[in-house]
Amino acid sequence: MSTLLKRARVISPRKPLLPLRFPKTGFHVVSDDLALDEEHYEGFHRGHYFPVNIGDVFKSKYQVLGKLGCGETSTVWLARDLEAHSHVTLKVYTRDGNPQDEFQIYQRLSKGNHSHPGYSHVRTALETFTIPRLGGDHTCLVQKPMWESWEDLTYRISDGIFTEELLKGSLKHLFLALDYLHTECQVVHTDIKADNVLQQIKDQSILDDFTKGEMEHPSPRKIVDDMTIYASRQLGVPRYFGRAVLSDFGSAVRGDKKRNHNAGPQIYRAPEVMVKAALSYPVDIWNVGVMVWDLFEDRHLFRGDDPDGKGYSTRAHLAEVISMLGPPPLDLLERGTRTAEFFDKEGKWISEMPVPQGTSLEESEIRLQGRNKEVFLDLMRGMLQWRPEDSEAVARTSLDNSDHRVTSKHTRSKETSYLYWLCFSGIQVNLVLNLTA
Repeated sequence: MSTLLKRARVISPRKPLLPLRFPKTGFHVVSDDLALDEEHYEGFHRGHYFPVNIGDVFKSKYQVLGKLGCGETSTVWLARDLEAHSHVTLKVYTRDGNPQDEFQIYQRLSKGNHSHPGYSHVRTALETFTIPRLGGDHTCLVQKPMWESWEDLTYRISDGIFTEELLKGSLKHLFLALDYLHTECQVVHTDIKADNVLQQIKDQSILDDFTKGEMEHPSPRKIVDDMTIYASRQLGVPRYFGRAVLSDFGSAVRGDKKRNHNAGPQIYRAPEVMVKAALSYPVDIWNVGVMVWDLFEDRHLFRGDDPDGKGYSTRAHLAEVISMLGPPPLDLLERGTRTAEFFDKEGKWISEMPVPQGTSLEESEIRLQGRNKEVFLDLMRGMLQWRPEDSEAVARTSLDNSDHRVTSKHTRSKETSYLYWLCFSGIQVNLVLNLTA
């Protein structure tokens, strides 16, 4: 009988957690003169944000614990799944937002081979649901909570720059994620930047501490037009770190359909994007290359600042790329619908924007010496190629020879394939982070 009871306890699901009761007093009221979070966006003043309150329960199981942040199209909240006894994040979209394309990408991400080594490095969706509201419903995305981004990490590292060891370990995770996206899901991210690479949370105590902090020291807030606006609360620093995870698929597109839109952050745009040639998977590799330069060299490789004083321009960006990589191949230019704005039919630069002189990758890299510098520059040259499809056959051969047998077809060059091979070869890198509080 005792054995049967033990088995019954194992088989029987745990009872749902009871919702927490959060304090209604003891918080700082933010002055009306100080704009807080959503108030910085025009959509708030048009009533586009859903009035989420700490303590609310959605779908009869997700209880809101506190606010993690907000953006132009959504607010993000830490919540408890009362049924699963776990933490989740709720991304509640504005009523004028249309995340259906993003949700379709998440569906594709869920259908890939989950045993692929890159699957665990991609932030997937647990579910989506609709919150009904008079005047227009809101959609909500449920995901596992993550710690801060690589961008946030630069502010916590003592000198703000990724070390060689941190860079190697981080890139291994990122390229595994990209291989899963490209080969298993036929998805191009198009918006890879330090803000969109997060860290898994292995130290669950920081989630409990977040809740405790909200209970003992309620978030500052204010009421505007009968809607409570909360100040965002940061998660604490974990005692140990999880894997890097590629996130935010709001700009992702299918890679099996050619397109030529303005993909990616301006200064991270690949050459095919700038001349409006067809783009696909290789734009992600270019994005990684320029992002790596930012993180490791602590400055942008390309800025695209036009001397007309109006800020970024494609002509200024192209001129800088020519200065670094030399003139582009004619066959790439022949594919671009904007080529005639910058080049003649022979591929000669005709823009009034002068090409900077005396610059090169070698001269621009100042942190490394000797063999380390040589290898790093080889890898950068591999990712930063004019022609996206360069050396794909060599890339496939190198990847097929790697320990993980990853078979990506979407690298920019043989040097990039070596970077994939380096990241996938099973090298163990111990990361020791000197973080500031």
